[in-house]
Amino acid sequence: MYLLEFLIIFPLFISVILLLLKGERLRAGLVKISALAISSAVIVLLISTFHQSIQYFKAESHLVDKIMFFTEWALAGYILYLGIKFKRAWVTLLILLQAALMFYFEYSCGAKVISENNLFIDKFSIIMSLVVGIIGSLICIYSTGYMEDFHRDYHKEIKDRRNFFFFAVFVFLSAMFGVIFSNNLLWLYFFWEITTICSFLLIGYKRTQESRNNAFRALEFNLLGGLAFLAAIIIFYRTTGSIELSKVMLLGKAWALIPVMLICFAGLTKSAQLPFSSWLLGAMVAPTPVSALLHSSTMVKAGVYIILRFAAVLQGTMAGFALALIGGITFLVASFAAVSQSDAKKILAYSTIANLGLIVLCAGIGTYEAMWAAILLIIFHATAKCLLFLCVGTVEHKIHSRNIENMSGLIITLPKLSIMLQIGMAGMFLAPFGMLISKWAALKALVDYNPLLAIFVVFGSSVTLFFWVKWMGKLIIVAEPKDEIEQGISKSQWFPLGALSVLTLSVCGFFPVVSSVLIEPYCLEIYARTITMSQGNIVIMSIMLAMVMLFPLSFINYGKRVKVVDAYLGGANINNNVEFRGSSGRVRSMSMYNYYLGDYFNETKLLKFGIIISIILVIAMLGLSLL
Repeated sequence: MYLLEFLIIFPLFISVILLLLKGERLRAGLVKISALAISSAVIVLLISTFHQSIQYFKAESHLVDKIMFFTEWALAGYILYLGIKFKRAWVTLLILLQAALMFYFEYSCGAKVISENNLFIDKFSIIMSLVVGIIGSLICIYSTGYMEDFHRDYHKEIKDRRNFFFFAVFVFLSAMFGVIFSNNLLWLYFFWEITTICSFLLIGYKRTQESRNNAFRALEFNLLGGLAFLAAIIIFYRTTGSIELSKVMLLGKAWALIPVMLICFAGLTKSAQLPFSSWLLGAMVAPTPVSALLHSSTMVKAGVYIILRFAAVLQGTMAGFALALIGGITFLVASFAAVSQSDAKKILAYSTIANLGLIVLCAGIGTYEAMWAAILLIIFHATAKCLLFLCVGTVEHKIHSRNIENMSGLIITLPKLSIMLQIGMAGMFLAPFGMLISKWAALKALVDYNPLLAIFVVFGSSVTLFFWVKWMGKLIIVAEPKDEIEQGISKSQWFPLGALSVLTLSVCGFFPVVSSVLIEPYCLEIYARTITMSQGNIVIMSIMLAMVMLFPLSFINYGKRVKVVDAYLGGANINNNVEFRGSSGRVRSMSMYNYYLGDYFNETKLLKFGIIISIILVIAMLGLSLL
């Protein structure tokens, strides 16, 4: 239990010190030491608990309950103040409704509410703690170098509030550990809302009008989810007299389905599923480490984590099927919308929304095969997507653009970063890298459950291949001689990028071990049956991994071997082959651009269609839970 308490309290303690600390070197040193401590703690947690079954802990709650109670009211007052100050009617209304519900619950039942076990740990918790602890820590280290460049060289107009930035990031990590380890639903709700506020503060870090608008949009959607979460707790307590997560999971579907679907609704808002996806796209205005944090190890992962917790309850229900369809529609629409994008962060955002949709699709089905695939998706997506975001952040600082059309020839100008980007992209779609394995597993689970659902994966995955290959091609195109510009990137950025590259390859190479040690035992605990991979399949995939690895590794020292020759452009080449003089004597530019097919993959039309369908499905999901 001490490790669980350490992982919740330690980042919170460090966040307060970072808020007060002024010196840059001291702050950077403390961030790195703290990140090392958190990473070490989750590894020790893995080693010490992976062989044990689920464990529950009482954890003294009287003082903690008091602290949470006063903190909740203080934060509600702060949000209410912001809502009134910035004239945000929805924020004001939603926080007032939450406050009214909380007031009703506290003063009608508060004194009688007792949780036998406030904390717990099982194998799913261990997996999530590794994602939060290791990937979150690497983002913290990366942020020390990135944020220094951000304020010193690229955004001098923005007030330097790095002490506040790192304060919010460490509070975020603390809250995520709270979400993962809480068995008491009131504690879980408290940490859930802390993540909402942290994301609001970090998205609005720049304090521009655009960042403020996008931060409030994220706050509105997530407060709506928080309201549903609180209503679920009250219904569950009124029905059963308990507020323990483990008891919700053990109850029969008829008893638990209404509060479960309300919590799943909260999970949909937090994981940016349609019709709530716009907040995650708007969050791209934040500094890149924030985007990496939201996408890989914190905010959106909390959303799918809570939905997956109830997968077994959802299995075989019509409400669960409606939830699965929301995930399927989200996967399909977001994948199609990504094809027409050229902004690298927006492509990554759509890709995240799509893959989270696939996880929700699996959770809605709720079978042991779907659960196995969904947990694999969480692991592979977290590592590869974090690597891609951090690479894009560094590339943006070096070339002053994140448009993939401007990344042409990156293999020459930024060779190491280019290879890391390719590793991240390979991790997202190339066989036998993780995401493809996960999609194969998800596809098998869907075919076994209802073959019609496989349509979402088949068509969504086909366009996924399109936009990843399109981007990858731009990296290795060399149209003219260019100089390398990779110097000047700090060690605090190189280390996390290198570690994440190794981690992406490692989780792909060792996923059979991860599966046998953590995922399969978890499925056995919940369903009493699981997927087992045959020795033959493991050997085949290992061979494929070694062969496919030749692709990104073949570009090591590529720049030194490249020989740029004159291309035939239909006239006399001038200006390093980027222009030519035509037969009429006019000078024309040579250009190579990707296809974006905006007429076929129109973002606005696709989202409009997806939002209408998903609203209908959300209403159906909540309505079917009442039957």
